Amino acid sequence: MFFICGMSQGKKILDYTKTVICGLCGGYGRYQVFMTYSYFSIFFIPIIKWDRRYYVQMSCCNTLYELNSEKGKSLNHKESVDISEQDLTLVQSGRRSSDWNRKQCSHCGYETTEDFEYCPKCGQRF
Repeated sequence: MFFICGMSQGKKILDYTKTVICGLCGGYGRYQVFMTYSYFSIFFIPIIKWDRRYYVQMSCCNTLYELNSEKGKSLNHKESVDISEQDLTLVQSGRRSSDWNRKQCSHCGYETTEDFEYCPKCGQRF
């Protein structure tokens, strides 16, 4: 007789819909709530789960927050929960994809996404 067993990590998307104005980027987005966990499996069937953590990711700028574990457990049990900013702890700051290459001239305030070395409006170095 042989056994196939192993340990791995998983991710589960939780059903939660709330649109908000992001406190970090000011964009209009929604909370995407998910749970990460470690598990032990036998014959590819998860038997034991541990180290559950709950996260919220903003759809507008991909900022990642850790969610209060009590609220996360309630969401996992499909209870009605309202997530507020007090329930979130910043894990990783995100940015809009359009802001990654944005440059702003410190002299005149001109903004561009082009790879200029000098400002095309006033001629000062970026």
